[in-house]
Amino acid sequence: MTTMKKTEAEHEKPCAEVRRGRGRPQARCDEETRAIIFEAARREFAAGGYAATSMDGVARRAGISTKTLYRLIPNKAALFEAMVTDRLDKFVSRIRLRPCQGAKIELALKEALLACAELVLNSDVVALQRMVLAESEKFPEIAQTFYTKAMRRTVATLANWLSIEKERGLIAIDDPEIAAGILLGMLAFEPQRAAMFGQKPLPGRNDLEKRIQICAKLFLDGALANGAAPCLEGQPVQ
Repeated sequence: MTTMKKTEAEHEKPCAEVRRGRGRPQARCDEETRAIIFEAARREFAAGGYAATSMDGVARRAGISTKTLYRLIPNKAALFEAMVTDRLDKFVSRIRLRPCQGAKIELALKEALLACAELVLNSDVVALQRMVLAESEKFPEIAQTFYTKAMRRTVATLANWLSIEKERGLIAIDDPEIAAGILLGMLAFEPQRAAMFGQKPLPGRNDLEKRIQICAKLFLDGALANGAAPCLEGQPVQ
């Protein structure tokens, strides 16, 4: 009984606190287990769709017990939401770590757009969008989750970045959220739709950089504040 309680306690510890016991394999922390679950869920949803995906199937793909899965995530709807939220959390953190250096707004904008492109123009995300569109009539909750937790949050994250640069006097825009939507539309609408309908593959890194260069120039030609210095023409995205 004491051993069982100790094992459960170890599984509930954060990653930094998990230690290897003598003669026993190292316990995996909940944070690591959730990451494995989200990857397994993404694959299950993309392969079979929302209706056909089961918690048992996700547990099997993740290599964990259903008991562990249900301890961490109560049901399939919560799993879908947590999976989408986890991906956006990483995107938000990345955008926040890319402030504009000095007055050179163009390079910073390109880096922000690259982060957006790597999120939106991603095969996993496109597969999820196909699934959501195909099954949203039967499961409207997944459409609501994807719209609020992924689509709107992506716009809000870029809008927040634009708002900060506006406050610093580097760009002149009236509404950062509208501007963010326009920017994302220029960046992603055409290649995303072409991929979703099977007409073209998603763009590679070189094509993304070319598209980002054009989007940044079009935007800054209309939004660059007086006195702000763009980067040198043709400078690559880092």
